[in-house]
Amino acid sequence: MRKPLAEAAQTMGCSELDLTYVENIVCKSKTSFAAGMQVLSPERRYGMYALYSFCRIVDDIADEEGDIATKHRLLQEWRDKMPRLYDGHAEDAVERVLLATIQRFSLKQQDFIDIIDGMEMDVEHPIVAPDEKTLDLYCDRVASAVGRLAVCIFGDSSNSAQEVAYHLGRALQLTNILRDIEEDAGRGRLYLPKELLERFRLPLDPKGCIHHPNIDQVCNILAYRASDHFKLARRFTAQCSQKSLRPATIMAITYGYVLCKQRKLGWKQPFQRASLSMLEKITVTGIGLLMGFIGSKR
Repeated sequence: MRKPLAEAAQTMGCSELDLTYVENIVCKSKTSFAAGMQVLSPERRYGMYALYSFCRIVDDIADEEGDIATKHRLLQEWRDKMPRLYDGHAEDAVERVLLATIQRFSLKQQDFIDIIDGMEMDVEHPIVAPDEKTLDLYCDRVASAVGRLAVCIFGDSSNSAQEVAYHLGRALQLTNILRDIEEDAGRGRLYLPKELLERFRLPLDPKGCIHHPNIDQVCNILAYRASDHFKLARRFTAQCSQKSLRPATIMAITYGYVLCKQRKLGWKQPFQRASLSMLEKITVTGIGLLMGFIGSKR
């Protein structure tokens, strides 16, 4: 039996060195994302590693220290790279594996542009109390666009799979917003929508908002919205190839569990950020694998 790396290299037409490079980006990040990818075939797994590497690079441009002009320039460079990639030109390891992934799974260029545009929203100026429309656009660009690419790599490009990407992306991003509210405030960011803050008379500045006694009321409403998106994602997943979307099922269960933990902890000071223990991570991954296995037998 060929090793996964060798199999992926032959199938995708990439060097093992390039594939190892994108795999190392995932490993160094210590993300829980990697666990769900282990159920994929080698070529799909390394395709997801390439997508993750791209997202990691542009996200770091937006989040790391640096002047705004340089961040705009670096994001524009990636925006300019996309047409060249789609013309078959790649310059480094990430681009070469990304090019092979784009060609292998017929990924849409606009989804990559949407992700870059989402990073640009964080660079232009700190997002503070966006209106509902802007928040939804942000969630679509930084999360659902990733999902639209991911489901194609997983092996299902149907309309139902695109709906899974739409709803699961929003569910995951809202969960991240609710879990990282204190960290974001430290960066001068506040992703809670202006309309909700004004309804419950919370200040529109990050530090003032997260210390307000009504913060739980606003966050609970967003948590219910995230839960609704998780439910809709499950509904559309049932219409898809269960085997193909097994990684999405694992991510949905994992993040759904995180959301439940954060709701129990609440959002009042002193803030406690929900996280999963190693045992919990193993348990929810196992549940996701079991559900995907049962679904594939129907």
